[in-house]
Amino acid sequence: MDVFVTHDQIDTVARYVREHTRHHPEFGIVLGSGLASLAEAVEDPDFIPFHEIPNFPVSSVQGHAGRLVSGKLEGRSVLVMQGRVHYYEGYSMSQVTLPIRMMQVLGIHTVILTNAAGGLNAAYKAGDVMLITDHINLLGMAGQNPLRGPNDAAFGTRFPDMSQAYDRGLRELALNTAAEKHIDLKQGVYVCLAGPSFETPADIRFLRLIGADAVGMSTVPETTVARHGGLRVLGLSGISNALAAEGVTQETTHEEVLEAGRTLVPKMTTVIRGVLHAA
Repeated sequence: MDVFVTHDQIDTVARYVREHTRHHPEFGIVLGSGLASLAEAVEDPDFIPFHEIPNFPVSSVQGHAGRLVSGKLEGRSVLVMQGRVHYYEGYSMSQVTLPIRMMQVLGIHTVILTNAAGGLNAAYKAGDVMLITDHINLLGMAGQNPLRGPNDAAFGTRFPDMSQAYDRGLRELALNTAAEKHIDLKQGVYVCLAGPSFETPADIRFLRLIGADAVGMSTVPETTVARHGGLRVLGLSGISNALAAEGVTQETTHEEVLEAGRTLVPKMTTVIRGVLHAA
């Protein structure tokens, strides 16, 4: 059954956050599985646990700390989501993307979305970071688009354009930072599945065939809602595991994803800091 979050509920969330931080964030950052320690770089932080915020969805997944961290990073005011919720946890798409709506109401103009993803591209290995150039919205194509349901024109148009989902200018800043810091930043297409089961070998063959370089269970709904609201989006995937080649049996585990995060965080932190500094 669909659960549609109302404008009043979003306003309540934004009001609570406003009242519990000294900062006025311009940038929102969402941290994926195993990437929560990136929030430790935030200076002069205020912490707001998800479970204390009225109407706010709470993550049940290991590796998602479940709190907002508001403060300064590279001199910019940021609001960091230390963890996110997913469709597979039983939330509706409207609930999954409520944090992005909250960011829009708070006046945030740019979101940086990160995730842990499986590497489909044969050139990728665990520990790589991929700059998302585009995405394939399999969930949305199957009917679970976060914009399904009543459209609130105060947030955005009924039929938003998605031809430039990931901001070209922000991508250039990320690439420049990576070049300066000698980070091998991959570029590719991210595909979102519902989860929580990992992919079968047939799934992997199909996803490669349609042009995906990395696969995960998040980010695309958030990007869709952010673009609906006119926010700029930068997407970064941490390649937590290289998916098995044809005919190779290789088990994927959530622990593997979390362990790879420890390798990825320094690279991703460097790229995000560079983008914030130059934006």
